[in-house]
Amino acid sequence: MRIVAATADPVRLSFLLALLADAGIEAVVLDAHISAVEGGIGIFPRRVAVAEEDADAALRLLAAAGEETA
Repeated sequence: MRIVAATADPVRLSFLLALLADAGIEAVVLDAHISAVEGGIGIFPRRVAVAEEDADAALRLLAAAGEETA
């Protein structure tokens, strides 16, 4: 797995996941349950990871969409 993006913004996270899913790239959200520890204040970014073989395509896709990558 390779991290392709990180964000604390739940709307951006949803957009990134939808963008990758539309391209047929399966993504996993890491640190999704950290909000239980942080109290929901949103200071810890959630990381978006994809399979190693999809990483280059995912990074190109995110760059083409104007999204900052990890």
